Amino acid sequence: MPQPEGEIDIARNIRTIEWLKTELLAGLSGLFKALLRGSEEAITDGLAGLIISCYALARRLGYGFAKLDTKVEAKVRLNIAEEHEIEKWYGDLSALLRYLEERKR
Repeated sequence: MPQPEGEIDIARNIRTIEWLKTELLAGLSGLFKALLRGSEEAITDGLAGLIISCYALARRLGYGFAKLDTKVEAKVRLNIAEEHEIEKWYGDLSALLRYLEERKR
């Protein structure tokens, strides 16, 4: 008996979510290997791949790209307010917040 269209879409979405989860793990592993090799191209490629996978996973889970962007910005602000170590030591979170705010203009 053929499956209704909705069931096929749900099953495909579940498989896609599982695939994206494995992509995140593989991407992280690839990034760690790139860090060992010290290749700038491989490192930036790995970082970009992880970010893309996160956005795709968020969308498959029902969260839009803008919602993820908003959450990232809120989390950066919170970590600045809580004086996260990376902020205290280097000011990286403030730099990221400035970058995010400039992109919105």
